Amino acid sequence: MMIKALMLRTALASALLSVPFAASAQLTGPVQTEQGAVQGAPGKVEGVTVFKNIPFAAPPVGDLRWKLPQPPASWDGVRDATQYGDVCMQNPAPQRFPPNAATDTENFTGMSEDCLNLNIWTPAKRAGENLPVMVWLYGGAYNEGGGNAPFSEGDPLAAKGVVMVTFNYRVGPFGFFSHPELTAEGGGAAGNQALGDAIAVFKWLKANVANFGGDPNNITLFGESAGAAMNGGLVGAAGARGTFERAIAQSGAWMGLGIGTMTPNHVPGATLPPPSATPAPAPGPGGPGGFGNMPPSAELRGLANARQIGAETLAELRALPAEEVQQKLRGHGMIIDGKIITEDLSITFAEGRQNPVDVLVGSNEDEGSFAAGPPTTAEAWRNGAGQRWGEHAELGLAAYPASTDAEAQAQAPQPFSDTLSWHMRLFAKEQAKIGQESWHYYFTHDPLYDPDQRDLGAAHTGEIPYVFDNLCAPRTFPGGSSVELMCGNPREEAFADQVSQYFVNFARTGNPNGEGLPQWPAMKELGPNETMILDADGSGKGPWIGEAKDKLYTAIWRDRVAEPLGIETGAGGD
Repeated sequence: MMIKALMLRTALASALLSVPFAASAQLTGPVQTEQGAVQGAPGKVEGVTVFKNIPFAAPPVGDLRWKLPQPPASWDGVRDATQYGDVCMQNPAPQRFPPNAATDTENFTGMSEDCLNLNIWTPAKRAGENLPVMVWLYGGAYNEGGGNAPFSEGDPLAAKGVVMVTFNYRVGPFGFFSHPELTAEGGGAAGNQALGDAIAVFKWLKANVANFGGDPNNITLFGESAGAAMNGGLVGAAGARGTFERAIAQSGAWMGLGIGTMTPNHVPGATLPPPSATPAPAPGPGGPGGFGNMPPSAELRGLANARQIGAETLAELRALPAEEVQQKLRGHGMIIDGKIITEDLSITFAEGRQNPVDVLVGSNEDEGSFAAGPPTTAEAWRNGAGQRWGEHAELGLAAYPASTDAEAQAQAPQPFSDTLSWHMRLFAKEQAKIGQESWHYYFTHDPLYDPDQRDLGAAHTGEIPYVFDNLCAPRTFPGGSSVELMCGNPREEAFADQVSQYFVNFARTGNPNGEGLPQWPAMKELGPNETMILDADGSGKGPWIGEAKDKLYTAIWRDRVAEPLGIETGAGGD
C-alpha cells in the first residue's frame, strides 16, 4: 500500500505535528517515531493500545533484495497503524499443509517483499513509562511465519505490564540465501538476512520504543523453534552485541533443533562441480538447509540452485519475480555469514565470548510426537541403533532400551525431544558460566486435544498458547491442542497465567520468580539431573532426562561438534 494512502491528512493531525510531542501525551493519540507519527487503536484487552504495520526498514526489493536491511523512509502526516501490513513471501495453503498461521488467517492482508514491518501492543498511557519490552521471533523452519499470527497477538502479555512487539523477518530464499556475488557485494559476508532484519528491529526499538512507554534498555527476545534458534544465534552473534538485554529460547538454539556444526557461507578453495554434475537442490530436508549432498558452503549451494533454474548471476536472480524466487530457490537456514555470525557459535559459547545477556531456555517433553513414523519393533529398534547413533550405539540402547515392540514404539520419537532438551540445557549452562542470570525449564504439561485429534502430549509448539496467555487463539502447527476445550477452562487458564507471568517477570528483572508462583531455581542451583518442570499438576524443581541420555548426547556433541571444531573436551558438554 502506498504511504500516501496510509496518511490521515486531517487538520487535527497537522496541528499535532506542528508542536513537539510531550512526554505525557496519551497513547490514544498519535505517537512520534524517528520516521514520522503513527496512529494506533484500542486493543482487544482494555487499557492496551495496538500499533500495526510500522516500517522498521526500507522495502528489500530490486537491488536491495538479499541485502541487509536499510533505514526506512520518513513520512509526513500521521500514518494509519490500525491494520496489519504484508507478511513476507512464503507458501500459503494449499502449497503447504496444514494452513499457515501467517497467510491463512483473518489477519492476513497481503504478501510481498515489502514486508519489513512491526506491531506494538502497549499498556502505557504516556511515553517514558520504562516498561519492559518483549519481542517475538516466530518459528516456521526458517520458511514461514509472520508478526500477524493470531496466536502471537500481544494483548494478554501487554496487560501484564510489558510492551509487546511482533515483526516480520524475511524467510526461505529471501531471508537465508547466499551466492558468491552476494559475498563479494557484502565485503566477504552474505546470508542471514533474517538475522539482519531482527537486529534492525532491536535498533529501531532502542531509538523509538520509549515513546510507546517501553524501556529501550530492557529488551527481551523470545521465540520458538526457528525463532528460538535465531535467538540462540543472536545471543552468540558479534553483530548483535548491545542490541538487547535478555533472551528466551523455546525449543531451539544456535545448533538448530539438534547437535551439529554450522554451515559456513564461504569455504576457501571450495568450488562448484561442472554444471552437468551439479545436483538440483532438494525441496525437502536432506542436508543442511534441505540440500542433500551439496557443496560445503552456503554461497556455493546458492550458486548451484541458481544454475539449476537458469539464472546464475545475481542480476538475473534479482530480476526474477518474487513468486518465482519463492518457488524455485531454497533458503539454507542460519549460517556463519561472516558479519553477524563470524564463527561457529559452538566455539563462541564454549570460550565464553557470547553476548552477556540473561537467558531463560527450555523445551517440551514430547517435541518429536508429531513426527512419529510407521510402527517399529524391538528388533528394528536394536538393529537401527548404528544408523541413529553411529559409534555411540551402545550408549543409545542403554539410554533407550526396548525389549518389546510396544516399548520400541514408545521410544521412537523420544531421541528428537531429548536431543533438543540437551541442547537447551547446554545453552543455559554456557550463560551461567559467564555470570549471567540463566534459567532452564522442561515443559511436561499435556494440553487438551479434541476427541478426533491425535493426542501429541507436550508437543513441539505446545507451550505457545500458555506463554502468550492466549488459549482462545488458533494454534500453530504441530501442537494442535483444542481451542474449544481449553479456552475458558479454569485449570488451563490458571496454568497459562502462571507460565506467561514467569516469562513477563523474567523480561522485567531477569528473574522469573514472583509472588504467588512456585519457586523456579536458577541454573546454578540445579543438580546434574534437575530442571524446572512446567506443568499444571505442579510446577517446580524436578527430574530432567536422566544420566544415561545426558551421557549419550554429551558423547555425540564431543564427536560431532567439539572434536571437529577443536573445542577442548572439558568445555561446553560437561
